[in-house]
Amino acid sequence: MLIPARMSAAEEQRWVATMLEKLAAQESRRMPGDDELAARAERLSEQYLLGAAVPDTVRWVTNQNSRWGSCTPSEGSIRLSHRLQGMPEYVIDYVLLHELAHLLVPGHGPSFWRLLESYARTERARGFLEGVVAADRLPHPPGTREE
Repeated sequence: MLIPARMSAAEEQRWVATMLEKLAAQESRRMPGDDELAARAERLSEQYLLGAAVPDTVRWVTNQNSRWGSCTPSEGSIRLSHRLQGMPEYVIDYVLLHELAHLLVPGHGPSFWRLLESYARTERARGFLEGVVAADRLPHPPGTREE
């Protein structure tokens, strides 16, 4: 975000807060719901896993703060962290595809990663998520971080 140099620190804080609120409101209007997430999972399974991964449920959850997604193969359930909302679509698709692959292969061994080879943005998405985690670990000035 570019801010004119003539702005005081207080004006800058107000401006940034206002713009972040506007961006958040705009993103919340574009967030896919659980039904759209399930349809997206079906498309990804067809495109990258030959339709072999068929979850019973796919939904957003707010109780995953240390993971991006989780899967319970015995229940056929996939849960994505709400923290992904607002991230680029290719990142959400990667996490969703990652969890779909767990319906077929439970661990993270070579056969699991082979399932993700056809998704061309795997490394880019993983790098993006690693960057988010690294940024969260940086010190934040008081009042600038959501708690």
